[in-house]
Amino acid sequence: MLTTRTPEAHRAAVETFRALRSEGQFIPFSVAHETVVLPGFDGGAEWGGSAFDPASSNLYVNANEMAWLARLAPNETGAGGREIYLRECAVCHRDDLNGAPPEIPSLAGVAGRRQLGVITNVIRQGAGRMPSFPNLSAEALSAVVEYLRTGESINAGETAKSPLAMKYRFTGFKKFLDGDGYPAITPPWGTLNAINLNTGEYSWKVPLGEYPELAANGMKNTGSENYGGPIVTDGGLVFIGASNFDRKFHAFDSRTGELLWETLLPYSGNATPITYQAGGRQFVVIAAGGGRNRPGTPQISGGTYVAFALPR
Repeated sequence: MLTTRTPEAHRAAVETFRALRSEGQFIPFSVAHETVVLPGFDGGAEWGGSAFDPASSNLYVNANEMAWLARLAPNETGAGGREIYLRECAVCHRDDLNGAPPEIPSLAGVAGRRQLGVITNVIRQGAGRMPSFPNLSAEALSAVVEYLRTGESINAGETAKSPLAMKYRFTGFKKFLDGDGYPAITPPWGTLNAINLNTGEYSWKVPLGEYPELAANGMKNTGSENYGGPIVTDGGLVFIGASNFDRKFHAFDSRTGELLWETLLPYSGNATPITYQAGGRQFVVIAAGGGRNRPGTPQISGGTYVAFALPR
């Protein structure tokens, strides 16, 4: 299942894989070695939900086919800026500050991208997917910010020590990627599926999403990470955006999975669309608000609603 995208990518994936634990389902995480998690932390099926067609008994659900890696580390209960970061922040942004882009941004070099006040406010108040951390004392917050800015781990005092007695902590979310930042397993990396709920069998399965730069070089229909669910209509259409990197909105034949239509959105459609009728016409609307470009490519971020009218 390791990638064959290029010989170099395959060799790198094999070399990494040999150092991993991959022993089946429900393997406890280890301190000594990273463990393969598949389906990954973002699915299989994701938060966008599914769509059901009572006429065919098909359930339409999109899924991610991404391997992730996980490991444990001894917990540190001290009051230094790095120790506070490891307890409070590394579960998402990882011990090495590299995060899991594009969902979880890297904090490496954040001082060159964000002003001190902005970093402090985001930690205190939260932003986007990131929750707020009102539990941090002013001293602890200052120590974390200083660590992020300079790498120095200043002591925040006795009040910043952790009361937790857990022996181990999770070191953070990490995707299993090849050296170029693409999934280290073979495609499809994302799918749209029709499952017959009467039989439990797949009616059809198709790749969902692609990487534009790979498609331009002939590697199409790879599927990609996708967030946001489908809707199905009485007229036999499945509408879905969701795909992270190509920013497309799609209409599939609900009976066969054939792609009937697609268009480019201004931003990734990481949302579940809706359909409604007005003035005798049917419309489909999706919230396009993704800024989830692959690391190393220009970031496109914004937000808007895009509506389409079905032909009369």
